[in-house]
Amino acid sequence: MKLALVQLNVVSGAVEQNREHGLELVALAAETADVIVLPELWTTGYSLRHVGDFAETEAGPTLEGLKKIAHKNDVMIVGGSLAYRKDNHIYNGLFVVNAEGIVATYQKVHLFSMFNEGDFFSAGQKLCLFDLAGHKAGAAICYDLRFPELFRSLTLQGSSLIFVPAEWPTARGDNWRVLVQARAVENQVFICAVNCVGQHKNHPFFGHSLLVGPDGTILVEGDNKEDILYGDIDFQFIAEVRRSMDIFADRRGDLY
Repeated sequence: MKLALVQLNVVSGAVEQNREHGLELVALAAETADVIVLPELWTTGYSLRHVGDFAETEAGPTLEGLKKIAHKNDVMIVGGSLAYRKDNHIYNGLFVVNAEGIVATYQKVHLFSMFNEGDFFSAGQKLCLFDLAGHKAGAAICYDLRFPELFRSLTLQGSSLIFVPAEWPTARGDNWRVLVQARAVENQVFICAVNCVGQHKNHPFFGHSLLVGPDGTILVEGDNKEDILYGDIDFQFIAEVRRSMDIFADRRGDLY
């Protein structure tokens, strides 16, 4: 299975510009990839004070654009995350789209209190799992990386691949790589973490999108420039890793 990690240069507040450019890159990636993945809040950037003005609905132009590309090319798109409005709430929400339409949604459950995300978004209340070519996949968003319980829960429910769109800053770049690899190693799953580049208020984003294997090997890593990164995964490798070290047989579920 070929994945395309769209490491987009996100311009804060430039919604139409970001949308148009992002859809162009997704359409380009769809020519060769089976699954295309975008970063967190890629249409708005981290302009939190304006998310109420920018928030779309599920019938908005961004998702309609993604659905058209998915249908035309028969691909799956993990649409990063969007500020979207539902039932009088605004969420930081991820949508998974295939040729048939929206097949899964996830609303970010861990809101970043350091930047008061809870003042602008409502927190999600459930995990996200979906079918990916006969395998289970899961999703998380950015700050969720710091909560290993979420990733272990997705794994115990059968996820073999977990997608993590992000807007992760350069200031904490070292944490990014460590956390992505840790989530892969401790669960023996693939992690596809797609970060953006660019900056918000003179604070640059780290880029360095990662595709990490179940043994912790970095299969793909970007730099700090906009790019489409491609990587291939073989789900059979998970079984090989677990045969060599069966951590799940040794878990003490009776204690934790």
